[in-house]
Amino acid sequence: MPEFKVERENVSFWLRVKPRAARERLTVDASGELRLELHAPATEGQANEACIHFFARALRLPQACVVILSGHKARRKLLRVTGRSAEESIMQIKKAVTTDK
Repeated sequence: MPEFKVERENVSFWLRVKPRAARERLTVDASGELRLELHAPATEGQANEACIHFFARALRLPQACVVILSGHKARRKLLRVTGRSAEESIMQIKKAVTTDK
């Protein structure tokens, strides 16, 4: 599983985003990093918005609780999730991971 950084009630983690994918899903790649496949294209911030929307929906949090800290124009992004306990957020992220290939 990926590495999560916990700061009080905040959880930060890196993930790799693949825009224009056939289906939307969260997986863990061979190197152990989270990988998010999205329908949205990488133009005009659409993939960033879709990324935030995906995690907000998966974690049942307002979109304001999911922030991209780094990597706005890169495929590798640093995200921070707030709004509930760190342990609960990590548990929900792990539940959202799709294991099928």
